[in-house]
Amino acid sequence: MAREGATFECTACGQRSQKWLGRCPSCGGWNTFEELPVELRSQTRSSADVPVPVPLSAAELKDAPRVLTGIAGLDRVLGGGLVPGSVVLLAGEPGVGKSTLLLQAAAKRPDLGTVLYVSAEESARQVALRAQRLGCTRDHVLLLAEPGVELVVAAARRLKPALVVVDSVQTMYAERVPAVPGSVSQVREVAASLLELAKRDGPPVVLVGHVTKEGLVAGPKALEHLVDAVLEFSGASGHPHRILRSTKNRFGPAFELALFAMSDAGLEEIASPSAVLLADRRPGSPGSAVAVVLEGTTPLLVEVQALVSRSSLANPRRVAQGMDAGRLALLLAVIEKRAGGRLADRDVFVNLVGGVSVEEPALDLAVAAAVMSSAADRPLPADLAFFGEVGLLGEIRAVGRPVERLREAKALGFARCAVPASTKVAGETGVRLLPLADVQELGKLMQALDS
Repeated sequence: MAREGATFECTACGQRSQKWLGRCPSCGGWNTFEELPVELRSQTRSSADVPVPVPLSAAELKDAPRVLTGIAGLDRVLGGGLVPGSVVLLAGEPGVGKSTLLLQAAAKRPDLGTVLYVSAEESARQVALRAQRLGCTRDHVLLLAEPGVELVVAAARRLKPALVVVDSVQTMYAERVPAVPGSVSQVREVAASLLELAKRDGPPVVLVGHVTKEGLVAGPKALEHLVDAVLEFSGASGHPHRILRSTKNRFGPAFELALFAMSDAGLEEIASPSAVLLADRRPGSPGSAVAVVLEGTTPLLVEVQALVSRSSLANPRRVAQGMDAGRLALLLAVIEKRAGGRLADRDVFVNLVGGVSVEEPALDLAVAAAVMSSAADRPLPADLAFFGEVGLLGEIRAVGRPVERLREAKALGFARCAVPASTKVAGETGVRLLPLADVQELGKLMQALDS
């Protein structure tokens, strides 16, 4: 029987209620509500411990040097390295290479001092075997196979390491929380204890987090709000490429990207992601267009492939890989309404080559060009790239940082670039601009290039 004034929490999504519920109204889970212990965060501080606020103008500013991991791509995604006292969440699907990346980062810089690698999921032997295979066995990397967060925090305060890695946060537990590891209350309490360690004692803490089938970080959504930076590590199944991008960063730009290749020797950073993604491109094939997109501050060239074929179904298929399916449906409707394309009885498949996923609207123009190229069975010129957002009225709208995009296109050998008509570029970029005001002009441009 529940105590008077008790609070219940869903172990799947963190929804709270003043009474027990059989079905969670937030996530729909059954029998997921558990009573929260009263003692959680019940300690009070004396009036002598109450901090005194200061004016913002008088706040102390310290520009602490960042901790470089020695892996250039990881440091760039972090905004220049790890900030002392920060907590970083590295999330990804099981087996994508999160532990491999952090083991390599821990072994790269012996000059930094001690690195405490906490393995709450695997035994010490399993971690040691992986480290030996990767060539990461170093004396400055100390391994602690312990799932109890209280013991981990005590060990970290005694050792005073330069970096703490916790693999993984879902398998750790706090002894004073009567719940199974991985539950909402456990993950929240473990993260809070490690956050306090980082803020009070100063070492940067990196947490490994698993991703669910829905693509969300397992555990409460509040975990992403607790940490200072969230990095996503992803890769297509059976594909050697791994993509590291930041979705949140309090100390640098978000949505930065780094590309790695997985091999038997571990992860190797790819210095020129655009060149790798375009390596197997077949110029002169209908349905292929190159988009110039931005991931954070990094320009990236991505091949967009489209296949338009006659459909035998009452409802033709629209399949999108690497982009939002709703965005593809919108672009197809605009092409049919504003550019006179006939797609209502056609199956349309669009794929971004290399297993990458792009959410930036600048991808729109290349997708439209690839679809129209495949529908007309007319190849696009090999030296032509695209960037621009397509609106519902068919207009092609400007996107940010065109100079960086054009420089990346020039470096990869593209002589021409179709851009929004309102794009303004100061100075010479070495790329001939083909301004387009709407998708009708895109159709006319393709006809002119074909003739």
